[in-house]
Parts: sequence; C-alpha cells; structure tokens
Amino acid sequence: MLKTGIINSMKKFLILILTIAFISSNVSYAMLTGKARENNMARITQTAGRDALGSFAPEFAHFNDDILFGENWNNSDIDTKTRSIITVVALISQGMTDTSLKYHLQNAKNHGVTKEEIAAIITNTAFYAGWPKAWAAFNLAKEVWTDNTTALTEKEKYQKTIFFPIGEKNDAFAKYFTGQSYLYPISASQVKMYNVTFEPKCRNNWHIHHAKSGGGQILIAIGGRGYYQEWGKDPIEMLPGDVINIPANVKHWHGAASDSWFSHIAVEVDGTETSNEWLESVSDNEYKKLK
Repeated sequence: MLKTGIINSMKKFLILILTIAFISSNVSYAMLTGKARENNMARITQTAGRDALGSFAPEFAHFNDDILFGENWNNSDIDTKTRSIITVVALISQGMTDTSLKYHLQNAKNHGVTKEEIAAIITNTAFYAGWPKAWAAFNLAKEVWTDNTTALTEKEKYQKTIFFPIGEKNDAFAKYFTGQSYLYPISASQVKMYNVTFEPKCRNNWHIHHAKSGGGQILIAIGGRGYYQEWGKDPIEMLPGDVINIPANVKHWHGAASDSWFSHIAVEVDGTETSNEWLESVSDNEYKKLK
C-alpha cells in the first residue's frame, strides 16, 4: 500500500511538473509569436513616391519611400500608433487638411487609434493649432471612422496581453474577494488548475489551505502585477513568470496591485483531509501600504 501511494504521488508530481513546463513553453511561445506578429504588422513600406514621382523626381521619391517611411517609420523607439498620432497632429497644425491628412488618419486607425481617441486628439490640437483647422480635420476624420466600433474595454485590452482566457466573473467566491475577480478552469481533473484574474485593487481574503499531509497551492503569475503575502511576513510582488509555493496550513492572501490587472494560475496540490478556510478581508489600510 505504501509503495502504491508513493508511486501515485510521484505520478501526480510528474504531471504537475510537465503541466508547469507546458504552461511556461506556451506562454513563451505566445509572447514570441505575438512579438513576431507585431513586428510584421509594424513594418511600414511605401511606394507612393516612386508611383507618383519616380521618373520626374527619383531622388525625392527615394527619400520619401526609403528614408521617411522605410527607415523613420520603422524606427522602434516609439510604436507605430504613437508615430501615427504625432504625424496627424503635425499635419493639422500646419493646416494640411488635404488627402495627405486623410491618408494619415486612415493609417492611425489601422494602427489602433479609436474614434474616441482621434476625437480627443483633434480637440486637444484645436486649442494650440486653431479651431478652423480642427473643423477641417474632423470632417476628414468622420470619413475615416465611419463604423460604429467602440474602444476596447480595459478587460478586453488586458485579455490581449495574456495567453489563457480571463473567464467568467467569479461569482461563486465573490464574498471572499474585495473587488472583481474572474475564473477560468484550465484543468478540472488530475491536477486541478485555474486561471484567476483580478481587476486592479482586487484581492482575496486572508485564507488557509488546510491539510493533514501534502496539500497547499502553487501560484504561477502569467500577467499584470500583483502580490502574495503570508501572515506576519512582508508582501511579495508577483510578475509574469514568478512562482509561489504556498504550504498547507499557512494564512495568506493574494491579489492585484492597485494600478494593474493581475492573473495567476492556481494549482491545487493533492493532500489528505484538505479544506479551505476563508477568513477576514485584507483591510484598506493594509492594502494601501503596498507599493
């Protein structure tokens, strides 16, 4: 019996190690492929100079296509969305409300500028560049942003930064949380694993994972910024890739930083006579001490 128990424990431990390796490799792959897609999308090419002036002014066409767009627009010191906004503001300020501005408005939209953002950008520019220029820019912008798409929610924006789904609102355990949390089951059998996501300032209550033997929990941070704290000890900041091993029978809490969403994979460690005890909430005074 003892031998069989040891073998089963070893099997579960091996499954856990392989699962963590799977998560790590997939998160790394997602980050790498995400960067690759971003780099491919960010690569700007332009042929307008050669198309319009290739035979008449080939040197100007070269500067326009190869230097202005080929080099400057592909400089990675600032992202393409920001560069698009800067260009739009510069053209409006000069009163260039012709097809060149419309092109760059469309380019800004293609790189993620929403209708709400362009309206705020042009309004802000109006105070510094002049009201008539803003009116002309708005007329062009209305031709570009003709759809009724709205800006992404903060949740939707955050979802794009993590590999696993955020999941549904964690209503079943809401009474044990301060703020809004979400839960997505990654594995509900063998080794139980859940992606737990916290909105900014959200945290769970102090709690204990009881067990006669074994038990406890493993946290694997996968997105945003958060904290873990054991009773009587300093809080530990958690960033993507950080792993916390929570022993059984230890009072603790975990959750998001005040200025960031946070997600971690919660891995339940098998044990005997296990149970969870939910205790008092983390007070605002305690939480505000975090950096």
